[in-house]
This record gives sequence, structure tokens and C-alpha cells, in this order.
Amino acid sequence: MTARMETFRGRQLRRELLRLREVAGLSMEDVAQRLDWSKAKISRIETGRTRVTPSDVRLLVEEYGVTDEQERQALMDLARRARKQGWWHNYSDIIASPYVSFEAEASGVRSYQSQLVPGLLQTEGYVRALLSSVRPALPRNEIDRRVEARAARQERLGEQDAPHLWAILDEAVFHRLVGGPDIMAGQLERLREAARLPNVTLQVLPFSAGSHSAMGVPFVILDFDGPTPVSAIYLEHLTGELYLDEATDLSRYSLVFDYLRAKATDPEEVVPMIDAVASRL
Repeated sequence: MTARMETFRGRQLRRELLRLREVAGLSMEDVAQRLDWSKAKISRIETGRTRVTPSDVRLLVEEYGVTDEQERQALMDLARRARKQGWWHNYSDIIASPYVSFEAEASGVRSYQSQLVPGLLQTEGYVRALLSSVRPALPRNEIDRRVEARAARQERLGEQDAPHLWAILDEAVFHRLVGGPDIMAGQLERLREAARLPNVTLQVLPFSAGSHSAMGVPFVILDFDGPTPVSAIYLEHLTGELYLDEATDLSRYSLVFDYLRAKATDPEEVVPMIDAVASRL
């Protein structure tokens, strides 16, 4: 059986429930005794090993002394949203990272990529070429499944409540020949189409920008709407991934993104740049 993937809303909810319990000065044993639950149930809720129901959230916040009805409803709404199954549920056999569920819930995606096209904008050919080089041992049927999952992930950009994607690509992304000229031509066409979408902003960081504080460090900042808007930083490396949401980290990465945005080309210059690169393939 595959493990259940935690959503960002679920992560946000369990952290808030833990905080409220600690502020109330209650132990897990105290809460379990008052609600006639097991301590294990409280632990599973606070560690994300089980989905908490809206009715259980109401019982918990009552014990924690939350009297503001708007705050109660906001927490119960988080529980309802966290329990919804997303597109990734059908691909739990190949997707272990919670990133795709976080991305699907985000209202904004700020991405800086130094080597590769962002996953939300990759073509099928580009994805296949990447998988063949990065994970050459993958069987054909699993590659097909991963390509299918990537296409399902990208549908989010076309939905009515689609997030705004602001992607800054290093100029190297356009010149790295992933999969050969034909595949890159198709990928450049996809980027050309994306640049014209109302919820997508593309910029290119030219070689002429020189050195900068994010060299070799691609990153994504996910922004989430809600009663209290929050953000999270996603970093990927060879053997895993890292999520940061401390205020100091968010401030630093947001500052770097704004710096890159200022150094990058204007969005309206991207399509002519793509055309120039495509003409040389």
C-alpha cells in the first residue's frame, strides 16, 4: 500500500492545532481524556499520519479555547480542503514527493530555474528526454506513467482558479539541448505559448547579467491564499528535497527573487528571444 500524501493545507492545519494546544497549556493526555479519545489519535493528527475531520477540528478548538467563530470556521475549512483527493492520488505508485500536492493548492508559484524548463511548462518530449538521461534504468512503462502524471499536473495552469506562475529562466535553459534539436524546438514553442497566457509571466536572466546570489541554486516559492496568507520555499537536490517556511528564509528568498526579476529581461522581450534561439536550431 502506498503512503498517503500530505497536502499543504493538511500540514498547515496540524501545525496550527499543535500550536493551539500548546498555547492552551494542554498535554496530549489532557486532550485525550477530555474528548474520550486515545492519545495515539491526537498524535496521529499532529504528525499528519491521519486526516482530521472538520467535526473533530471543532471539538479540538473548543477544548483549546478558540472562541472566535471566524477562526473556527477557517480551521474547519482547512480540514475540508485537506481531505480532498487531488489528481496525484491516481499516481501514488510513482509520486512520493508532496511537492505536487503543495503546488496544486498554491495561488502563486515563483520559480527560478538555472538549468531546466520548469515542470509546469515541459513538453512530453522534453520530459522523456530528461527521464532517459537522469534515470536511465526506468522501464518504459514507468516513463509513460511519469509523462502522463506531468501532463495531469500541468492541467492546473488552465483551470479557472489557476495559480499565477512567475518563472525566471537563466539563458542557459534555452541553449541546453535536451533531447536534440527537434525536441528543443517543440519545447521553445511551448514556452512561446506559455508567455502569452494571462496567468504566466516569463523572464530570462541573460548571460550578460553576470554573477548573482542564486547561481546554481534553483528554487520555487509557493504562495497560498487564506485568512492568513503563507508561503513556502522548495529546494530540490540530487538525493531529496527541502521545504523552508521560516520568516528569515522567506524574506531572503523573496529578496533574491525580486533581485533576479529586476536583472532579468522584460516579459515582452521573451518571445523575440525564443524566436532567435529557435532560428538557430
